[in-house]
Amino acid sequence: MIFAENLIKVFHKKKINFFTGVPDSTLKKFTVLLDKVNKVKHIISTNEGSAVGLAIGYYLSTKRLAAVYLQNSGLGNAINPLISIAHSRVYSIPMLLIIGWRGSPNNKNDEPQHMAQGNITMRMLKLLNIKTCVLKNDKNFKQLSNLIAFSKKHNRPVACLIKRNILTSKKNIKIIKKNTEGLERAYVIEKILQNIKKKTRIVSTTGYASRELYQIRKSKNLLRGKDFYMVGGMGHASMVALGAALNTKEETLCIDGDGAVLMHLGSLNISAHFGKKNFKHILFNNSAHESVGGQKTLANKIDFRKLTLSLGYKNFFKINNKLSFEKKLKKFLNSKGPSFLEIKIKLGSLKNLVRPKNLINIKKNFYKFGK
Repeated sequence: MIFAENLIKVFHKKKINFFTGVPDSTLKKFTVLLDKVNKVKHIISTNEGSAVGLAIGYYLSTKRLAAVYLQNSGLGNAINPLISIAHSRVYSIPMLLIIGWRGSPNNKNDEPQHMAQGNITMRMLKLLNIKTCVLKNDKNFKQLSNLIAFSKKHNRPVACLIKRNILTSKKNIKIIKKNTEGLERAYVIEKILQNIKKKTRIVSTTGYASRELYQIRKSKNLLRGKDFYMVGGMGHASMVALGAALNTKEETLCIDGDGAVLMHLGSLNISAHFGKKNFKHILFNNSAHESVGGQKTLANKIDFRKLTLSLGYKNFFKINNKLSFEKKLKKFLNSKGPSFLEIKIKLGSLKNLVRPKNLINIKKNFYKFGK
C-alpha cells in the first residue's frame, strides 16, 4: 500500500513539479491531490500522446523532467511521440511515465480488455526501451528515485507501474462534486431505447454510458435495437458507429461522452463528412471523466453547435433539461443525418452497475442484427 501524499513527496524531492496525463481509476487518489499541492502545475490532457507532447515541450523550455500519468491501455496513444520524438535515438527527451497497471499478471478479477493489455504491458515497455519499476509499497521509493536519476542522466523516458488498490490517501478526498444541472444519464438512455426504431443499431462509448445502456436494456426489457458496447477504445466509438452505418440503411446511433469525444476530436470531421442520413451522434456531456473519478474536462467551454456544424454535420440539437425532452429527441431521431445531439448530463450513475458480459456473443448479435 502507498499513500499518495508520500508519493508526491518523492517527486517533490526529485524536483518534479509538472504533471500531465489522462485520468485513470487506478491512479485517481494520486492525481486528484495534484490540484491541491502548492507549486505543482497540473494539466489534464485529452489523450496520452498529447500529454507526452506537453512533457516534451516542458523539458525543451526548462530542461526539467515532467511526469505523465496514464492507464496502460493508453500506451497505444503515447507510443508515437515516445518513439518518434522522445526516444534516445531521436531527440532523447527524459520524462517519467506513471502507469496504472490494469490487468496485471496474477490479477484474475479484471475485465477482458484490461487482461489483454495488462499481460503485454511490461513487454511493450521493454520494446520501447523504457526502463521500468513496479511500485508496491514505500520500500520501492528508492528504486523509483534511482529510476528518475537514470532518466535525467541519460535523457531517456522511464516508467513506474502501479497496480490496482495500491494507492490510497491519508484523507478522504471527494473527487466527484454534485452537479444538479442536466438530466440523469439513466433517464436519457431509457427514453432513447423507448423511441428508437426496431432495427436501430447503437454503438456506445466506454465507461458508464455502455454499462448503463447494458443494464437498463436488460432490467427494463427494452428490446428495440441492438447494441455494441465499447468496453475499451476510448474515443473511437464514433468511428465504429460510422463504419457500421455506412454498410446499412438502418438507423445507427453513436452514444458518446465528452471525455471520449475530446480524446480524438478529429473523428467528428470524418463522421460529419462521410456519415449518411442514417448516422446520428449523441453526446452525453457532464464535463467530467466520471467513470475514473470525476476529474473535469473542458467540454463546458465548447460551443458544440458551432463546432459540429462547421465540421459538416447537417443538423444540431441540444437538450438541457426535461422540458420538451421527448419532443426534441424525436425530432433528432427523425432528422436526416449526419445529425448531432448534445445532452447535458448530471454526474452520478446507477448503483451496483454491472459490466457487459459474453463479448463475443454481443459482437455476433450486432452484426447479424437486421439481416
